[in-house]
Amino acid sequence: MTVLSDQVDPASGDVQLRTYDASNKPPPFGHAIKPYWAFDKDYVNLNHGSYGSAPLPVLFKCQELTVLAERNPDKFHRFTYMPLLEEARFHVADIVGANVDEIVLVPNATHGINTVLRNLEWREGDVILGAATSYGAVSRTIRYLADRSEQPRPLALAIEYTFPMTHAEILDKFRARIKEIKNTYPNVEFTDYPSDSPMYADGAEKKNKFVAVIDSITSNPGVLMPWKEMVRVCKEEGVWSVIDGAHSIGQEMNLNLSTEAKPDFFISNCHKWFYTKRGCALFYVPKRNQHLIKSSIPTSHEYVSPNDPNSPAPADTHFVKQHEWTGTTDEVPFLSVTAAVEFRKWLGGEAAINTYCHQLALDGGKRLAEVLGTKVLDETGQLTLSMTNVLLPLPVEETMGEVYSKEVLYKIYGILREKQLYEWNTYAAHYFHAGGWWCRCSAQVWNEISDFEYLGKAFNAICKDIKETVLAEKK
Repeated sequence: MTVLSDQVDPASGDVQLRTYDASNKPPPFGHAIKPYWAFDKDYVNLNHGSYGSAPLPVLFKCQELTVLAERNPDKFHRFTYMPLLEEARFHVADIVGANVDEIVLVPNATHGINTVLRNLEWREGDVILGAATSYGAVSRTIRYLADRSEQPRPLALAIEYTFPMTHAEILDKFRARIKEIKNTYPNVEFTDYPSDSPMYADGAEKKNKFVAVIDSITSNPGVLMPWKEMVRVCKEEGVWSVIDGAHSIGQEMNLNLSTEAKPDFFISNCHKWFYTKRGCALFYVPKRNQHLIKSSIPTSHEYVSPNDPNSPAPADTHFVKQHEWTGTTDEVPFLSVTAAVEFRKWLGGEAAINTYCHQLALDGGKRLAEVLGTKVLDETGQLTLSMTNVLLPLPVEETMGEVYSKEVLYKIYGILREKQLYEWNTYAAHYFHAGGWWCRCSAQVWNEISDFEYLGKAFNAICKDIKETVLAEKK
């Protein structure tokens, strides 16, 4: 992209910058950079973490790729697509510190986690450990695997985290929960050796799997977990580590998956914080574990059956090939990685983007708490990257006894959602945790402190209305 082109939306009058001159410096972060996104002029977006927001230059590159595919669909899908996909995988591997053949792209983190959990061969006595703060679709997947009628099926268990907690406290609780589970089943031997390990070559009795699904950054509350240290605990305890890194790439620096972290599996959405088009996620499987992922979801024509004549070596499941093509879909979100990388480099690179967003999350959270007359969840900053959590000015059960029935919680959630969007034209995620209502604000390069102040004004008005209606009726 070499031409700076200003476009004016005829309906709203918004100026939108759809391309950029790579030889020129970008505008400063804050509202000056906002025209490179397609937001409504007056929309105050503090919820980038839920769905992501692709910059206009990335979206228009996607449009170019879509048109290119339509000019000659056969040529695009049979020849053009694969080199572009390999380039995208290379960029992702470089960012997360992995071998390119350990990275494939899938539609979203939930899809990748399902690919892992549905490929593992379960035995009676196996355990999957999630958390009360696991993303809903992930916790429901764990529950489904334990509920299904066919056997064998694993036992679904969870760990409760009540924030704020220090990283040391999280680690202690995680380790203690693993040991508690092992002590509960003293006759079950757990190991992270796969079922086809040479240790079973002489007919030795196979041991059980203990699989921990760990958030790198929890969704609600939006807090950084000590996940690399938790992976090390897993290795010490013979537990498989599946990292739900949905919020990591683009928000968390120095992932170093292959050289430092070394999880058994890692999945992260590129469309959340990394500026790609929805939906695109990285799926990392180290070569030592690729033989466990026997099939992509859905199953690709590159699936390797052990009953195929002239099949490849047992360790070769065509992991990369299976994920190159799982049926005719829109591959453009995967290919948008390259445009996203180029745009992020133009902005100043990963360090510049994350430094700005991290500091704004800290400062913005503090200012929002002042406006609301409440507090931030993470006063130490240890749990905060680019998302900050602030208590809303509503009653807290811990100090006032029971306030919220399930019905009341549902009503309040709906009011917070609808009034933010339709009356105030803003949004931050909101959730109920530890007896109180909180908001999770995502700081991005287009945000400034004034956005947090505006959000505080909105929440003050909305919460006042809730107290005068829903909570007054309850009395």
